[in-house]
Amino acid sequence: MECFPVINMENLNGEKRAITMEKIKDACENWGFFEIVNHGISHELMDAVESLTKGHYRKCMEQRFRELVASKGLEAVQNEVTDMDWESTFFVRHLPESNISEIPDLEDEYSGAPGGIDVCRKAMKEFALKLEKLAEELLDLLCENLGLQKGYLKQAFYGSRGPTFGTKVGNYPPCPKPDLIKGLRAHTDAGGIILLFQDDKVSGLQLLKDGKWVDVPPMRHSIVVNLGDQLEVITNGRYKSVLHRVVAQTDGNRMSVASFYNPGSDAVIYPAPALVEKEAEEANEVYPKFVFEDYMKLYAALKFQAKEPRFEAMKAVGATINLGPIATA
Repeated sequence: MECFPVINMENLNGEKRAITMEKIKDACENWGFFEIVNHGISHELMDAVESLTKGHYRKCMEQRFRELVASKGLEAVQNEVTDMDWESTFFVRHLPESNISEIPDLEDEYSGAPGGIDVCRKAMKEFALKLEKLAEELLDLLCENLGLQKGYLKQAFYGSRGPTFGTKVGNYPPCPKPDLIKGLRAHTDAGGIILLFQDDKVSGLQLLKDGKWVDVPPMRHSIVVNLGDQLEVITNGRYKSVLHRVVAQTDGNRMSVASFYNPGSDAVIYPAPALVEKEAEEANEVYPKFVFEDYMKLYAALKFQAKEPRFEAMKAVGATINLGPIATA
């Protein structure tokens, strides 16, 4: 069986660059996922974010989750649950404007460090800045492999105010009936490129490859990268978003810090002309053009359904959009 792709980013500097770029290309074409190590984010910062995230859950979220489970009777279910996930989450927006100062329950005591609230916000802001830079670096590597001008994908995401970027901070507590309720139901991600800092001890994330569910291996201090629906459209299907899910576990609490580098709300998304074959231009195009915000409205209602009908639905919405050239700096 093929091994899940792990990319050592340090090998991009030096004689191993060509083979490393080929590994990234293969991962994008055949997996839609890969894991990166030596990515430039310090282990100390990652350890701080992990400690703060887990501390916040214990202090502020765990009891609420227990109360939700009790109110829904989830521990006593006898049939498969198809309309809920076994997860506890909150969201932080970074771009175009940060809302981290507005996130409730970042209490002084939970971090276990002096001035806890400031420590948490400072660490999360620093981590977000590092991830933003890393996402843009990865997008340029994808451009290189696709034969696109450097900066093309970043500019395609830009819109009038720049990209949207945010983090879903999640915990997947022990589940008494993982055969009946998923940690997170199968879906593709709507956006651009996703960078996940996941628990290195408790597994659960799986992707669908060749009709089989494959585990994404927990690895300390790694970042898991996956491609969203927007990159599938822009690359004209060369790279595809992939179904993935979280399987709930009976033991252990799984941490998940997933950061989404997405197009701006008014960005117009469509296949890069350089990647569209002339024959496809003359025939019916597989991928539509649309405004990202319109896609997200549709996705909100259809997240856990197949992506292909979403693309078809957007063809009618995007039929009247006039496209201007994407300029790269």
